[in-house]
Amino acid sequence: MIIELLFCFFATVAFGVIFNVPKRVLWIGGAIGALAWYIYSVLPTLGMSDVFATAVASLTCATVAHILAKRFRVPVTTFSIPAIIPLVPGSRAYFTMLAFVDGDYLAGLQLGIETMLRAGGIAAGLVFALSIFSIGKGGIGQRYEIRRS
Repeated sequence: MIIELLFCFFATVAFGVIFNVPKRVLWIGGAIGALAWYIYSVLPTLGMSDVFATAVASLTCATVAHILAKRFRVPVTTFSIPAIIPLVPGSRAYFTMLAFVDGDYLAGLQLGIETMLRAGGIAAGLVFALSIFSIGKGGIGQRYEIRRS
């Protein structure tokens, strides 16, 4: 587990470099990504489904990203985008396409549905954290609307 967390940490930091995350907060983003992976890895051993584990890990990642973004005065996406990279079901999508190419349509459909549910879990976690931190600010899109006198 420690080796997985180290690889996850450095992979998240590498994606942070690709996304031009400032150097002063790059390592914090790696820690958030490792935390998300830890939650994603531990919850299925406690009897939770993989989709639920993905959603909880994404929610935790986004919540910590919101809190630390305020603390370090950077945009939330500076932390949240690189940190969710370990949760993205890329290999599942690959195996879905491989099953369809090989003609195993039932396995491809099963893998495809699981892939979409995991991606939906990531999106749900991010949006739920955003809605929590938008309470009392007039709504999510409020800052972009024209103020009328």
